[in-house]
Amino acid sequence: MRILHTMLRVGDLDKSLRFYIEVLGMKLLRRKDYPSGRFTLAFVGYGKESENTVIELTHNWDISEYVLGEGYGHIALGVKNIYSTCKSIKDNGGHLVREPGPMKHGSTIIAFVEDPDGYKIELIEMRSSNSEH
Repeated sequence: MRILHTMLRVGDLDKSLRFYIEVLGMKLLRRKDYPSGRFTLAFVGYGKESENTVIELTHNWDISEYVLGEGYGHIALGVKNIYSTCKSIKDNGGHLVREPGPMKHGSTIIAFVEDPDGYKIELIEMRSSNSEH
């Protein structure tokens, strides 16, 4: 078994796709409208779904905003250079909610960015040995 995807409900699909593609550098892997159900599914990620875990963005046509539950935490992305990644995110209009720095009670360098719907995405600087996080 393996994790296939994480699903997020989004209020404005075009705005969310711009964020995940232009700000975080993902690719749109597939997109399909379901007119009878009045929703669209768009899958984004850094590689083929057959080999990578991806994010499913679900847009229900009649809903433009969601209340985020208290149980949601974040999606984590591993990055090679967190400082240049965060600069690129800012340069592309992304909203950092925590600047890069060591995690509390540890030395792993992390940052947080927020997508257009308020979902938090953690960036973790990947080192050869990253066992603290």
